[in-house]
Amino acid sequence: MYVRHLSVADFRSWRAADLELEPGPAVLVGANGQGKTNLVEALGYVATLGSHRVANDAPLVRAGAERAVVRCAAVADDRELRVEVEIVAGRANRARLNGSPVPRPREILGAVRTVLFAPEDLAIVRGDPSERRRFLDELVVARTPRLAGVRADYERVLKQRAALLKSAAAARRGGDLATLDVWDGHLAEHGAELLRARLGAVRDLRPHVTAAYASVAPTSAPATLTYATALAQADPTVIEGEEIPDVGALRALLLAELARHRAAELDRGVNLVGPHRDDLDLGLGELPVRGYASHGEGWSFALALRLGSYELLRADALSGGDPVLVLDDVFAELDGDRREQLALAAAKAEQSIVTAAVAGDVPEQLAGARYEVGGGTVRRVG
Repeated sequence: MYVRHLSVADFRSWRAADLELEPGPAVLVGANGQGKTNLVEALGYVATLGSHRVANDAPLVRAGAERAVVRCAAVADDRELRVEVEIVAGRANRARLNGSPVPRPREILGAVRTVLFAPEDLAIVRGDPSERRRFLDELVVARTPRLAGVRADYERVLKQRAALLKSAAAARRGGDLATLDVWDGHLAEHGAELLRARLGAVRDLRPHVTAAYASVAPTSAPATLTYATALAQADPTVIEGEEIPDVGALRALLLAELARHRAAELDRGVNLVGPHRDDLDLGLGELPVRGYASHGEGWSFALALRLGSYELLRADALSGGDPVLVLDDVFAELDGDRREQLALAAAKAEQSIVTAAVAGDVPEQLAGARYEVGGGTVRRVG
């Protein structure tokens, strides 16, 4: 897959911008604050319906504008797909696919596929569990776009069930307890499907991350990934078994744990059971990354997670061709060896898009199209 054209209107700092692209490396060079990252953020938004920089859409709309629009044309298997997303802060977004409106924006997922590595990715390694859950869920949706609906349904159930639990006194009355039983069923149904997809992603991602980490940090202890869930205390085969449990088994396990924790949930008024409380344990040898890894090892692990994701999506027959590899202002953060390994991976991609404040930060392996970004314009210079 490669992106042939990207345009934005009233997105972040851009009143308007158009970018014609082609297969191979493309490097966007410009001083900090000129809008390079805003352009690749727009591309990432079309691919994931989310930003790698902010949690909500409001900052994406240019100050003073009512809405932002991102348009993208992507080519895969000699077929072009045109995608458009209209972002309106505080309201539902709208999307089009090949010029036709779609009922829900998430129906465009899979039309454009990217893997983005950015300085913010260090939070996956060093940040809260929510960062690692988000990383996993984005990978799950990239592999199987329909799971975006499962993820959204699960989040909706959590909100509804939490509201019921917070009314603890009312929930203890017979009628409302029956209502809670219904929400338990919904949580178990959607949670089991999301959990199974995450377990599969970790299993399939593990060898790619291990190999990528070994290439960028050959003298370090080997990288390890383990899905961490409290459900493993009730049934260790969730994690330790060779086969991932089916959705029915995971649903039954979730229902049993919900029943076991009901009193505690009613007392505390929060959802205590489900994949929203899980984590991805990252390790180097026998030690956890958090608290033990050096700054360089943390960067190497973050890089390995993204390169591993890229290789997994390339190898995944269900994913629809190679993703676009996007590297946002990361070469300046890496030492020579890590730059070299990242450049080798980017050079073999069908398309890679790189941003840099200084052209000299970009390795020679990525010689290709050059774009100058500054003064509210973006233009090809080489």
